[in-house]
Amino acid sequence: MFTGIITDIGTIDHVEQRGDLHARIRCSYDMGSVAIGASIACSGACLTVTSKGDDWFTVDISAETVSKTSAGRWEAGTRLNLERALKIGDELGGHIVTGHVDGMGTVVARESEGDSIRFTIAAPHALAPYIAAKGSITVEGVSLTVNSHSDQSDGSVHFGLNIIPHTWEMTTLGALQPGDPVNLEIDVLARYLMRMNEVNAAKSTAM
Repeated sequence: MFTGIITDIGTIDHVEQRGDLHARIRCSYDMGSVAIGASIACSGACLTVTSKGDDWFTVDISAETVSKTSAGRWEAGTRLNLERALKIGDELGGHIVTGHVDGMGTVVARESEGDSIRFTIAAPHALAPYIAAKGSITVEGVSLTVNSHSDQSDGSVHFGLNIIPHTWEMTTLGALQPGDPVNLEIDVLARYLMRMNEVNAAKSTAM
């Protein structure tokens, strides 16, 4: 489990296809405190540390993960938002994040708003019911609050986010531009509530 509070920015410096995709990620973590088999969220995707050095770790990225994350994500030179797994006693500064990417969004607009950056992001039809104003969402592994949402005629939704200077300086979000893809994870509570509604609706139909 994670909180969506980014603690480092890593950079992929080597990628190799051998069964699954194998990547080496440079970082500034104290790798002596990171165990082989530990989980690290990489721009929202929970991955397992398979080997490590003084300033790097490696991960294996399954075809499922590649298919569920943004195109070009796993290439040499890509910068990734990193978060180590939550430990008992850690401060829950964001919200509960599983590290399972639910789908892809696209940056629709970017504009300055005071000292912040306001992004509008399009999310697909499958995720639209889970996104609500003042609710939580994870974008590129970052825990954020939805400020607004607008349902679209095709069933998708556009939602707005305000990114304060600290957030865009400490993550990769400040580099995002219109047209860029982003990894999205919906709030786990919203996921379970939607599932309960589906079950209840199915029971009502069967009666």
